[in-house]
Amino acid sequence: MVKITEIERGSYAERAGISVGDTLLSVNGNEICDVLDYRFYITEKRLTLLLSGNDGEYTVTVEKGEYDDLGLDFATPLMDAKQHCKNGCIFCFIDQNPGGLRESLYFKDDDSRLSFIHGNYVTLTNMTERDVARIIKMRMSPINISIHTTNPDLRVRMMKNRHAGEVLSYLDEFMRAELNMCGQIVLCRGVNDGEELRRTLTDLAGYFPYLGSVSVVPAGLTKHREGLYPLSDFTAEEAGEVIDMIDEVANAQLEKHGSRQFFAADEFYLKAGRELPPTEYYEDYPQIENGVGMLRSFIDEFFFGVRDADELLASRTEGRRVTVVTGAAAYTVISELCAEIERRCPAVSIDVVRVENDFFGRSVTVTGLLTGKDIYEALRTRALGEIVLLPENCLRHGDGLFLCGMTVDELSENLGVECRAVSTDGYCFLEAVLGVD
Repeated sequence: MVKITEIERGSYAERAGISVGDTLLSVNGNEICDVLDYRFYITEKRLTLLLSGNDGEYTVTVEKGEYDDLGLDFATPLMDAKQHCKNGCIFCFIDQNPGGLRESLYFKDDDSRLSFIHGNYVTLTNMTERDVARIIKMRMSPINISIHTTNPDLRVRMMKNRHAGEVLSYLDEFMRAELNMCGQIVLCRGVNDGEELRRTLTDLAGYFPYLGSVSVVPAGLTKHREGLYPLSDFTAEEAGEVIDMIDEVANAQLEKHGSRQFFAADEFYLKAGRELPPTEYYEDYPQIENGVGMLRSFIDEFFFGVRDADELLASRTEGRRVTVVTGAAAYTVISELCAEIERRCPAVSIDVVRVENDFFGRSVTVTGLLTGKDIYEALRTRALGEIVLLPENCLRHGDGLFLCGMTVDELSENLGVECRAVSTDGYCFLEAVLGVD
């Protein structure tokens, strides 16, 4: 049962006489505990709602379109509290945050509902058999799962949760129910790599096609690991070995099923000094949100934009000077693309600045974890031209905040030049550099 905090004017709920402050108990006899229950059961065209108000329990009947919304709002998007992570993963990035950040950055969620609403990855350790049965009943998919290893004992040790191994059985239940899953493996050097990785990939291959794609990403390690499990970065040679092992299993899956299923994150290619795979390698980019194929997609989008803007590039004579910010990992790629713009359009001058991550430590090289403080330190003594272009993924969605708490406006004021966040889309990046609105 959940309390109603707002009712949309003119909605089915208002016309039915439901009031703010009332509690929704059930829909068509089904108890409503959270957003999944609510969204699933209100899809019927005829609804009988049981509610509790100031004068006790009452029912209303609503007839509506199948997917029409009732117009009810609740205190939180989930209609109750987020589920806190019960694990103590040896690679947890949140444990490696420095002190003094906003409180929300220290909250660890492991909520299966967020897997369906926002695409979050969950470890399954917060799920009960009731949760699994509900997911199967509601046919919810894809289910995004942080797997890490299929060795039950090793999974317990990596996640410091005694149930972490046994809940792997949920993979079998989801497969038997023919639900779609996506997987993620956070790879820790000397822990779940090598033959353990081979075992995991081989085991997970048996879940195809229901486990349609699995990304393998390196553990992110900051300089704030005092008292934590000793982990270290992969060497260039080791990163290459990881790629080769993944490709060995993925190529077999491609030949057998027509899909690779397993993909290494871009970071492994950059670390190994290897060329990024071609576009077709990434199929339909099922793991791009995990950093798999993100750079290849960006490059392709950029050159689509170049072809569309070829006449503009060739004819532009008005001078323009731009500063482009990037992290260490993507610096070479971004520099090459900016050099292509300058070659085609000599009137545009671009200064690509590689920003080192002193906030989290220089071993953190991805652009998405750059902070306003580090960007300011890298730029404050430079001639910046007319605009500074920032990658949008280093800002928190919705409020324009860097992880350090600085805003883009504050950075602009501190540097004395306009700073603008640019979408992580190669076409949009090209337009921003050229100043095309």
